[in-house]
Amino acid sequence: MEKKPHFVRRDFLPREVPSISLALLLAAILLLNALLYLYLNKFYNSQGRVETDPGLCPFGHFKFGAVKNCTPWLSCEAINREVRKLKCVGEGAVKKVFLSEWKEKKVVLSQLTNSELKEDFLHGLKMLKALQSKYVVRLLGYCEQQFTILTEYHPLGSLKGLNETLHIPKYKGMNTWHRRLMLAIDYVSVIRYLHSSPLGTLVMCDSNDLDKVLSQYLLTSDFHVLVNDLDALPRVNRSAGRLVKCGHRELRGEFVAPEQRWPYGDDVPFEDDLMPPYDEKTDIWKIPDVSNFFLGHVEGSDIVRLHLFDIHAACKKKDPAERPSAQEVLDTYRKVLTLLVREAAVPGTREML
Repeated sequence: MEKKPHFVRRDFLPREVPSISLALLLAAILLLNALLYLYLNKFYNSQGRVETDPGLCPFGHFKFGAVKNCTPWLSCEAINREVRKLKCVGEGAVKKVFLSEWKEKKVVLSQLTNSELKEDFLHGLKMLKALQSKYVVRLLGYCEQQFTILTEYHPLGSLKGLNETLHIPKYKGMNTWHRRLMLAIDYVSVIRYLHSSPLGTLVMCDSNDLDKVLSQYLLTSDFHVLVNDLDALPRVNRSAGRLVKCGHRELRGEFVAPEQRWPYGDDVPFEDDLMPPYDEKTDIWKIPDVSNFFLGHVEGSDIVRLHLFDIHAACKKKDPAERPSAQEVLDTYRKVLTLLVREAAVPGTREML
C-alpha cells in the first residue's frame, strides 16, 4: 500500500513563537512591577518617609544619628553650661541663629532678637515641641526664660541653596529628575502632615513668596526635607467656624492664593478687620510653584511636569474648595514617580504591547 505523504503545518511555529514571546514579555513586566513595588516600598520606609519612625525618641527626648540611647531635652542650665556658640549664621525678624557646639557635635542655637515678637517665638517653640516627627527639625533643648531654642544642625542649610548644592561635585549625582521629584514629595509630605497634625489643621503662613517658603525648610545630608521654622502656624478649626489670616498686613502677588489678597480693589484702603479669613487650601495653591523650583531644568524634569500638569492645574483653582487636599496631591506625586521609574526601567514598554 502506498503511504500517504505527511504534510507539516508550517504556519504553527510562527504563531506559537510570538505567543510564547508575548507570555514571557508579560511575565517579565509583572516581575518588574513587583520589583519596582518592593523597591519603592523599601525606599519610602528606609528613607524615613513613613508615618511612624522607629528612630524617634519618646516625647521630651532626642538622639543623634546611630546613637542608641535617648537624651532628655537640654534645660536652661545644661544649655548655658554645655553649649558653646561658634558663629552667627542667620538672623530673621524674630530670632538670631548661631552655629554652636555641644559635646563636640555641631548644633543650632536660636535666640529671640525682638522682644515685641516673643509671642511668635514662644508659639514656634510650642509647635516645635508638639510636632516632633520625621517631618520636623529635631529639638535638642530650650530655655523659655532666656528665649533660647537648641536644634539639630544640618550643614546643607535651607532649601534656598538647593541648586548651588547640586552643582557641588560631591552632589552632582543627586541632580536628577528622580531625586528632585523625591524632594518635592518630601515637601508635600510635610504639608500633608501639618494639615493633619496632632494639633489639628495647621497653615504654613510664612510663605508669601518662594524665597520665604524655601527659607522655612532644611535640606538634610541624605537629601530629605525638614520644616524648620514654625513661628507662624495658625490652626483652622472648621467645627468651631475658625479660619485663619496670615498676618495683619495686605498680601500681594501671584504667589499667594487669591483668597489671601485684598478682595475689594484698589479704591478701598486695606483694613485688617475687613479682610476675610481663609483655610489651609492656601498652602495647596503654592505647591506647583514650589515643586517647579524643586524640579529645576535637568533632563527629564519637563516630562515630570507634564505628568503633574493636571494635579497642578487643580491646585490653582480659584475656588479653594475645588483644590485637592495635600493627601490627594501626595498620592498623585507618588503615582507619577512609580510610573516614571517603571518607564525608565523598561523603555518602550507601551510600544512592545
